[in-house]
Amino acid sequence: MHSLTRIKLSVMMFLEFFIWGAWFVTLGTYLLANLETSGTQVGMAFLTQSIGAIAAPFFIGLIADKFFPAQRILGILHLIGAGLLWQASVVADFDSFYPFILVYMIVYMPTLALVNSISFRQMKDPSKEFPPIRVLGTLGWVVAGLTIGWLNWEQTNQLDLTFKMAALASVLLGLFSFTLPSTPPVKKGEKTTFADLVGLDAIGILKNRSYLLFFLSSVAICVPLAFYYGFTNPFLNEVGMEAAAGKQSLGQISELLFMLLMPFFFIRLGVKKMLAIGMLAWVLRYVLFAFGDVESGYWMLIGGIVLHGICYDFFFVTGQIYTDNLAGERFKSSAQGLITLATYGVGMLIGSLLSGVIVDAYQLPSGGHDWRTIWLIPAAIAGVVLLLFVLFFKDRNTAQPISNPLTPEAEAAPAVGKLP
Repeated sequence: MHSLTRIKLSVMMFLEFFIWGAWFVTLGTYLLANLETSGTQVGMAFLTQSIGAIAAPFFIGLIADKFFPAQRILGILHLIGAGLLWQASVVADFDSFYPFILVYMIVYMPTLALVNSISFRQMKDPSKEFPPIRVLGTLGWVVAGLTIGWLNWEQTNQLDLTFKMAALASVLLGLFSFTLPSTPPVKKGEKTTFADLVGLDAIGILKNRSYLLFFLSSVAICVPLAFYYGFTNPFLNEVGMEAAAGKQSLGQISELLFMLLMPFFFIRLGVKKMLAIGMLAWVLRYVLFAFGDVESGYWMLIGGIVLHGICYDFFFVTGQIYTDNLAGERFKSSAQGLITLATYGVGMLIGSLLSGVIVDAYQLPSGGHDWRTIWLIPAAIAGVVLLLFVLFFKDRNTAQPISNPLTPEAEAAPAVGKLP
């Protein structure tokens, strides 16, 4: 890959995740403290990312793959998103806030698949070339969290500024996107099918039984993920951790380190062990949160945060590369949209609904929460998913390219490629 291309893709990843991390980490605290919402309403706010993820395959499977270059769509979506984030920062109640954040997430979530697609299309060996670029996204999230902690926005009740900061970064990425390497549609001029319209032309990848189990595991593991995204920051602030958003950035620093080490782990562990270790880290993280405190158990809270690197890299980044290897050139964009649908769509939707209800159910008369019970619930869910995955997943070494399952060619496609 040309060095200038690598730099541009790295800047793209940095801004993509800086924007998300700038407001998403502290969203729960902002809603509970500033807009005085319930836990269920916090869950509803985080559910918007699931709605956006469900809409993502439409943008990827139809628009990016058939009509317009991916980098142009990325730019337009971020420019629209900037205005929506700014408007969300100035409203004073949840009923006014919710429509802006809902539409924003419908606009933002497709960009997660777009940045992956733009990156993968420039690479010859994604398992080696993608992690060093994707790690800049992690760095962007870290910088966002440290900035919030450094400016003390949590303690001074100024979390509305997080949305304004994200809006400005979104304008920057929107304009920068038009300078990215050209990523033209790979199916331009082809007849549009129903599968294209709903982003299902990549669904043939599910014929691979190993991938089908990974797909279902991705849905299930994102149920406990919703607890982490929605309530870690309120939890840490409630138990008395200072500059909680800044401390949470330790998770992304860990993610950055493990991202750099992923090529080494791929060669020695393979897909199944990587995914299993990632899920085991989820169980341990929630157990540490359940029994940690800001006094003698402070190390548990920090340990639970630091485990985020293994949780995310070993499962989600491994899954993105696994998906890219199986998809084949023709369906790379649609396949990334499909896995986004499974994780941030269906899985997070279920988790967002469940987590808000559970947090409300374990609210104490004093106004706090029974966090030990709350965190043991996602720990148990992650443990069950891990057990089923280890028992039934088979790490096949040959990748089977996909084709549209609605056409006769789907059964005739030859096997190509190897998994790392």
